[in-house]
Amino acid sequence: MWLIDSSIGRKLIMSITGVFLVLFLIFHGTMNFVVLFSADAYNMICEFLGANWYALVATKILALGFVVHIVYAIYLTYQNRKARGNVSYAVTKSQKGVSSASQNMLVLGTIVLGFTALHLYQFWAKMQLVEINHKLGCHVEEEAMKLAVDGAYWIKYYFSQPWYSVIYIVWLVALWSHLTHGVWSALQTVGASNNVWLPRIKVIANIVSTIIILMFISIPVYFLLGFSI
Repeated sequence: MWLIDSSIGRKLIMSITGVFLVLFLIFHGTMNFVVLFSADAYNMICEFLGANWYALVATKILALGFVVHIVYAIYLTYQNRKARGNVSYAVTKSQKGVSSASQNMLVLGTIVLGFTALHLYQFWAKMQLVEINHKLGCHVEEEAMKLAVDGAYWIKYYFSQPWYSVIYIVWLVALWSHLTHGVWSALQTVGASNNVWLPRIKVIANIVSTIIILMFISIPVYFLLGFSI
């Protein structure tokens, strides 16, 4: 199959899944930013999503896209290293015009993956997963059900602990580096690669990535500055 067997096809799948994940981050970042202005409004959004059918469908699609993106990233890295062979060991200097982010996408992706697992444990497992278990008839404590729709509580609980805030900031810096390269690389793969548009899409990628990260990073910074919701 062309999408699997050819390098262009694999890069196209990486680009499509990457763009999809970026759109999710824009939504998630905007949603989280709301909590700084109104905890009640944020909790209304959490309750609207919850374990409703449309949220569950979106979660499954998101999980599939995330898994495909990771699998293809690992496979592409393996193919690239296999193609270079021993040549890669002879390189002692960074290639001119190649950013450190593009050279370390797998490393950055691994950092992002690790902290994503932590994020899922801290929030998704205590919110949507609790509601899912309740709908499936599993025993769920009354307090756990109450807190499942109180996302503001969990944000305050974790980010009131400074070391969690610092960890998230480190994670978000890695995510920013990953995004800045990933966004323009995705746009380049789908055709925006001529000499006129390539510099422009790099600027667009930096702007989009920075806006996303600023929305996310505003929360741990807010708590580190001594504020609370």
